[in-house]
Amino acid sequence: MQSTRLKTVQDAFSEQYGDAPQMVVRAPGRVNLIGEHTDYNEGFVFPVAIDREMLVAASVNGSDKVQAFSLDYAEVDSFDLNDIKHNDDHSSWSNYLRGVVDTLQKAGYKIGGFNAVLSGNVPQGAGLSSSAAFEVAVATVCNAFFDLGISGKDIALLSQKAENQFIGVQCGIMDQFISALGEEDSALMIDCKTLDYKVVPLKLSTSGYSIVITNSGVRRGLVDSEYNARRQECVEGTKGLSELTGRPMNSLRDASVEDLDKHGASLPDKVLRRSRHVVSENQRVLDAVKALESGDIVRFGELMNESHESMRDDFEISCSEINTLVELSQKFKGVAGARLTGAGFGGCTVAIVANDQVDNFKEVLIPEYEKLTGRKAEVYVCSATAGAGPQ
Repeated sequence: MQSTRLKTVQDAFSEQYGDAPQMVVRAPGRVNLIGEHTDYNEGFVFPVAIDREMLVAASVNGSDKVQAFSLDYAEVDSFDLNDIKHNDDHSSWSNYLRGVVDTLQKAGYKIGGFNAVLSGNVPQGAGLSSSAAFEVAVATVCNAFFDLGISGKDIALLSQKAENQFIGVQCGIMDQFISALGEEDSALMIDCKTLDYKVVPLKLSTSGYSIVITNSGVRRGLVDSEYNARRQECVEGTKGLSELTGRPMNSLRDASVEDLDKHGASLPDKVLRRSRHVVSENQRVLDAVKALESGDIVRFGELMNESHESMRDDFEISCSEINTLVELSQKFKGVAGARLTGAGFGGCTVAIVANDQVDNFKEVLIPEYEKLTGRKAEVYVCSATAGAGPQ
């Protein structure tokens, strides 16, 4: 599959520009196993890089222009490095390319012109970070071509900055971080306050389990407004708990379960529930890492189930279709745990499924879900892969 996609991108480059590419870079999408809406609260997240990715074939062209062809949209774009603007008359894909190059230049890096062909198989609108994979792939190409000497961590930070400032989406650091720094058969426990991270071997293949992502078929239509509302409610929770405890807090990362038990009743109900999710979710991430390190897949699955319950009831970012999918998954033989993954209001679920039950999971659960909701779901059986790099 990977070799076929690689050849397709290389052939498209040769057809577009008349020569073979000097380099092909891959940057993966991601799924977050546990730790949702904790990143912008300076908390803990636990993502894996998956074997769905953005591929960029590229060659230096010796000019001041970037020329690009999107294989997925069958569209071309070009822009001058000395005058990078939003392309409002174009599909949004080109702005991710422009944004990364613009951000690198504004950070003081010297970028030359290059030709590129881009193609991704990370499902869009599903919460698997297709945009972060795009950004990290482009930054990795520029880093290699122009000897910029940027670390993987800084590639992630610059890619996030491009999305925040050029695209205008106020994402946290998790998506770009795991795309740049993921490791084979491992998850990263990332501290979003310090940007320290820990590689945690999953050992799923040896324990007989797979990561199974199910796309609900519900595009995440409410994310922007509701995401901003949740962020504001978390700010209110931080401010309220700072005043109630007499302890200055920068974020909900600084609050404890004990703080909420003691002072939560004095917060507005909605703010209490939002805060309770974040504080308890941070603890679940830490507990999940311990469970995996001790080989306790059963406990890890229980924590995934508890995470979904918290997102559904306290953070209120689920929807009926996702809840149906999670409930069907959790009841299915061989499923250790299942939960919503991503920003919410649609998108995907993630489950840890016994290898000998994966085929049954697809054959039984998907028709049942369609019968109950009228929607077709897609299943992606994934492995944890390495982060961005040349192919």
